[in-house]
Amino acid sequence: MKFKQTDGQNQRIERITTSHLVVGIDIAKETHVAQATNFRGIVLSKRHLSFSNTIEGFEKLVRWIDGLKHKHRLQGLIMGMEPTGHYGSNLANWLADKGINVVMVNPATTKRNKENRDNSPSKNDPKDALVIADVISRGYYYEYSRQATVFQKLRTMMSDREFWVTNSVRLQNRIIRWLDIRFPEYFSVFKDWTCKRSLATLKEFSSPQDLESLSVSEVITGWRAHMQRAGGSTGMQKAAELIAQAKRSVGETTALDEAKQDLGRLLQEFERIVEILDRIEQDIQVLLSEIPMADQLRSIKGLGPIFIAAILSCAGDLRQYAHGRQLLRKAGLNLAERMSGKHKGQIMLSKRGDATLRKYMYLATIVLVGTNPVFRQMHENNVQIRQMKKQQSVFKLLGKLARIIIGIVGRGETFSPEKAAPTCTRAA
Repeated sequence: MKFKQTDGQNQRIERITTSHLVVGIDIAKETHVAQATNFRGIVLSKRHLSFSNTIEGFEKLVRWIDGLKHKHRLQGLIMGMEPTGHYGSNLANWLADKGINVVMVNPATTKRNKENRDNSPSKNDPKDALVIADVISRGYYYEYSRQATVFQKLRTMMSDREFWVTNSVRLQNRIIRWLDIRFPEYFSVFKDWTCKRSLATLKEFSSPQDLESLSVSEVITGWRAHMQRAGGSTGMQKAAELIAQAKRSVGETTALDEAKQDLGRLLQEFERIVEILDRIEQDIQVLLSEIPMADQLRSIKGLGPIFIAAILSCAGDLRQYAHGRQLLRKAGLNLAERMSGKHKGQIMLSKRGDATLRKYMYLATIVLVGTNPVFRQMHENNVQIRQMKKQQSVFKLLGKLARIIIGIVGRGETFSPEKAAPTCTRAA
């Protein structure tokens, strides 16, 4: 399918012929609802079908469809649903395994078309199913395809990593809050509280009261229980700074024993999550070694394994994309503009896509601007010569990254600075 939106839209409409049965399904946790129309949107079922999210319910749906096809002498079938979380994944996979054409409808499209038939904002499951069937018949859908097993594994692992990263950030914020209350001067000694020496301090001498009466050698002795190189000039300097700050601390001292117990539990949980994340990232590295296109993406200096894993887990097999614009649209990074008459609105991102892919594509571009010479040169050229704002240049380069990724994967090549930015390369 072509990457231009109008061409793709026309092709999706042309696929639905006069002999097609169009089925829209409103997904729920326990009971789904289906409605059926022909290619013109004429309702063919006397009543909607409700069926359970079980194998018996799925088979009931197939029998209902076969009956409608036989009654109205239809040959083709296209079924659509909204990607409502994980509730519809089992049904979609079961239908796809049976060779049934399954498509997905954007929930925003359903919301904007729900008043077409009755001019009413009312909402119920049968109406939603009928709206889904209507928008499918007009070509407002996208294909549902199960990715290869390796991409499904990668998606599961990255989803798991996102969960634990969120928990890690929550715990870190909680620990920082504890220090702000009990030992606010702590960050003047340790800029990074997660370093080994800092963690050893929090385990042994978490409060200023534990430190103010100690000597430098006693602090270093306490550190040795948790780290190998506790002493030296750095250790002595840090220990002296800690003691000095502890003596002048204005931290809260009430309920100190209970607070120290709380900090101990937080540190224990934080270290456990760090170990989990380390194991997940090791498994991701192993899995990426099984994907040939990951080596091509790794040839882009600065594009680390987590960025590569995030892009592949969200976008799937990159060979299915004909142009970088398709990847941008998948991430919701395509541009949207509101114009009417003389009014010309501000151009903004559509944000109609995978939020995780959008986040990692943006972060990857930021890292590339800082670490990759080609992207750095292009960014400097955009800002200094073309007078772009820095953020505008970043999004310009984000589009460039999407085209480079799809290009090198489609042609089976590795990253070439000369092809990526020939003007900047000659200037260098």
